[in-house]
Amino acid sequence: MTANTERFREFKMPDVGEGLTEAEILKWYVQPGDTVSDGQVVCEVETAKAAVELPIPYDGVVHELRFPEGTTVDVGQVIISVDTRPEAGPAEEAPASTAAHAESTAQAAPALPAEGEEEPAQGRQAVLVGYGAAPSSTKRRPRKARPEASAPAPVAAALQAELNGHAPAPAPAAAVPCAPRVPAPAAPAAPAAARPLAKPPVRKLAKDLGIDLASVTPTGPDGVVTRDDVHAAATALTAAPAAAAPVAPEAPAAPVAPEAAPQGPVAVPAGARETRIPVKGVRKATAQAMVASAFTAPHVTEFVTVDVTRTMKLVEKLKADPDMAGLRVNPLLIVAKALLTAIRRNPDVNASWDEENQEIVLKHYVNLGIAAATPRGLIVPNIKDAHAKTLPELSQALADLVATAREGKTSPADMSGGTVTITNVGVFGVDTGTPILNPGESAILAVGAIKLQPWVHKGKVKPRHVTTLALSFDHRLVDGELGSKVLADIAAVLEDPQRRLVTWG
Repeated sequence: MTANTERFREFKMPDVGEGLTEAEILKWYVQPGDTVSDGQVVCEVETAKAAVELPIPYDGVVHELRFPEGTTVDVGQVIISVDTRPEAGPAEEAPASTAAHAESTAQAAPALPAEGEEEPAQGRQAVLVGYGAAPSSTKRRPRKARPEASAPAPVAAALQAELNGHAPAPAPAAAVPCAPRVPAPAAPAAPAAARPLAKPPVRKLAKDLGIDLASVTPTGPDGVVTRDDVHAAATALTAAPAAAAPVAPEAPAAPVAPEAAPQGPVAVPAGARETRIPVKGVRKATAQAMVASAFTAPHVTEFVTVDVTRTMKLVEKLKADPDMAGLRVNPLLIVAKALLTAIRRNPDVNASWDEENQEIVLKHYVNLGIAAATPRGLIVPNIKDAHAKTLPELSQALADLVATAREGKTSPADMSGGTVTITNVGVFGVDTGTPILNPGESAILAVGAIKLQPWVHKGKVKPRHVTTLALSFDHRLVDGELGSKVLADIAAVLEDPQRRLVTWG
């Protein structure tokens, strides 16, 4: 058994983020029977922060994929097993944990005890996913050979006595052994009242919501009740009393940052009046973060409309500059530089609120977040130490950030530690918005669409490039004066970037 177990190596779902507890398997790149090598990417998973490709740390042949695509798996669960010695031929039996997994998912009917046979004292217990199998569940009973050539001892004695003309002496009932037989496989003992399978956090959630787990339909592996199952039951329980009365349609929430449609087209059956899309992964984490931010930090938003004609001219000059050759130059680059300049002039805006210690934490660095709409939802990767970068370096960092986000390859590390954010709603033709703060940050700048509008310039009405900026900030640590100064400085840089970047830079 040991040698066979060492032959099969198991790869568990790692914690690819910072303390994440689960991830959804988006796509398998291998199938059972495929040859894999150390470092080869075998699947793509989505956490609450990003989509990540997982490499396998073994050489060998894929033996088993434990979960299908679309399954949410807890960190620490085995997701794939690899046969590291396929040249040894077919294995006599699956590895211990594989057998336990198979037994826990089998839907076999309980075996009834044979006549005269006592019921087993202890049956195999159901395996709760993520908690492993009981030690006894992987041990196999030794098989006894069934004697075929000779008759059982009591039968042979009876025949011999009859031949000798004597009646056989009755043997004591307790001394008559039963014919040896192969024991039937143990089946889960059905308790008097089957206890629903659920992890402790899920049980606590159900208790807090007043939900009886026995009434919840499980959708997790092996019939385990998940958090989503409990929430669904709570929603159904809440909606039931109001089902008889007509309900006014709920007004759609206004988007606060660029959002994207769910990945891939959603098939709508003919005649369907509504479609339900599970909220999970990045979109679920974003929703939770936005709710927490909106109801924790007191938001204030200020607006300013500014003539950015000189900024547009500077963009064209930079595109022709040899020092910027091969780099992506656009208005967002100048906006980012303007925000960094305003922060340097007003450093108190680059801070966070520490509720536990009742402190304001001033950051002496700027990790500049850029809100990006992806097929999986809104993410906010950030440029580390953006304040220390030159204009060409900032341009390259922005290009890399956008390309990585579009490919869905943004790592969790790239989305942590942000200090201030820019959301460019102008790419959708939107004039402005009231953005919600990224949790842990004190300010977010929304950039509206840049349009040609009639504008009074040097005493005459002329067509000028105009945009509207909106700055939302946490009023606990950024008061109206500080927020207004920051927004005014950003506007001043965009109105005359060459002069301001030189004099203030």
